Amino acid sequence: MGNTQFGKFQDFCRDSTLPICNILTTNNQPPGSGYTGVDGAGCVLNGISLSHGRHLANVGSIIFAGLAILVTFFLLWRANRKAAAVGRREMQLFLLGYLVIEICEIFTIGGIPLHNDVRKGFTAVHIAAIAATSWILLMNAFVGYQILDDGTPLSMGLIFGSALAIFVGTGYIALDTAFSWTGYWDSSRQPPHRNIALYVLYQLLPLVCMFLFFVLESLLVLRVLGETKPMLYLIAAALLFAIGQVFMYVISVHICNPTHGKVDGALFETFFTLLSVVAVFTFWSSITEDDWPIQ
Repeated sequence: MGNTQFGKFQDFCRDSTLPICNILTTNNQPPGSGYTGVDGAGCVLNGISLSHGRHLANVGSIIFAGLAILVTFFLLWRANRKAAAVGRREMQLFLLGYLVIEICEIFTIGGIPLHNDVRKGFTAVHIAAIAATSWILLMNAFVGYQILDDGTPLSMGLIFGSALAIFVGTGYIALDTAFSWTGYWDSSRQPPHRNIALYVLYQLLPLVCMFLFFVLESLLVLRVLGETKPMLYLIAAALLFAIGQVFMYVISVHICNPTHGKVDGALFETFFTLLSVVAVFTFWSSITEDDWPIQ
C-alpha cells in the first residue's frame, strides 16, 4: 500500500475541514487557535478573531449546526406524532444520532475556542457518531421490509446494540489515536497520516450504508409499494448529501483561499447535509402516511 492513497488523510486535511484532522495533527496549537489543517498545511481557517489570539474558526458551521439541532428536535416531535407509522422509533433513533453529530460539530468543525484535549474528545465522539448513525440509517431501510416487528424491544435492541458497538469501537480507536493510550496508532499522526481503521469506519462505512439504504428503499418503493412519488424525496436526499460532500472535499479550499481563511466549504456541507436529513425524514413520512398495500 506504499503508493496508494487508501487510508491516508494528509490530502483531505490539507484541503478540507474534517473533524478527524483534529486528532491527526502534530501541531501543539494553543487553546482556541483557529483550525490550521493537519501539520499547519493548507488554507488556515481563522474565521473571526477574538481576544488573546483566539479565533472562532467557522461561524457559518456553528450557525447551521445550531439550526440543524433545532430542526432535529422538530423532526423528533413530528415523528412522535405519527403513532401508527412503521419504523417511528427507529427513525427517532436515527435523528438522535444526527443530533449528537451536530452538537459535536459545533466544537469540532465550528472551532469554538477550547483546549485541544477537549476538542479531541468531542472529535472522537463526532467520528463515532457518524459511523453509528450511518449504520442506524441502513437499519431503517430493513425496518420497512417488516422482517421484525418495528418498534419492539427486539428490533430496537438489535439496532441500538449494533450501533453502540460501532460507536464504542470507533470512538476507542479515535481516542487512542488522539491521546496515544497504547501507542498503536501513533504513526498515523505523522505524514501521510494513514489510519486504515478510521478510514474504513469514518470514510467508507458511512458511504456503504447510505448506498445500501438508497438501494433497499428504492426496491421497497418501486417493487413492493408500487409507487414513484416517494422516490423524488429519496433522490433529493442523495443529491443534497452529494452536493454537501463536493463542497467539503472539492470546493472548500477554493472558498477558503479567496476569503483569506474566513470561511470554507464546511458550512455548506453542514447546510446541505441538514437538507438531506430533512429529505430522508420526508421520504420516510411519505411512505408511512398511508396504509400502503404490502404484497
